[in-house]
Amino acid sequence: MKIDVRGAVLAAKKYFEDIQDMICNSINDILLEEVELSENKRFWYVTLGFSRPVAKTERTLIPDVISLATKYEHEYKIFTVDAETGEVKSMKIREV
Repeated sequence: MKIDVRGAVLAAKKYFEDIQDMICNSINDILLEEVELSENKRFWYVTLGFSRPVAKTERTLIPDVISLATKYEHEYKIFTVDAETGEVKSMKIREV
């Protein structure tokens, strides 16, 4: 096997950072959540967790005044990384 666990995690994180502009999301605090090697040792499955800002509208105590507060949601993505080449083959949402 040519790509070790560290290489797989770095490939997944770089891929995710590189596509942030395309998915139009501001992503904060990318953290490694889980790594698993497939049974046939051909793929690494890397789960990254991150925080994403979400605007939330709230009513205030003053009538007709609404505030926009930024809240953060935590989400997860699973990356399939080729264990030979380090190429990210897929990215999908991980439901928790």
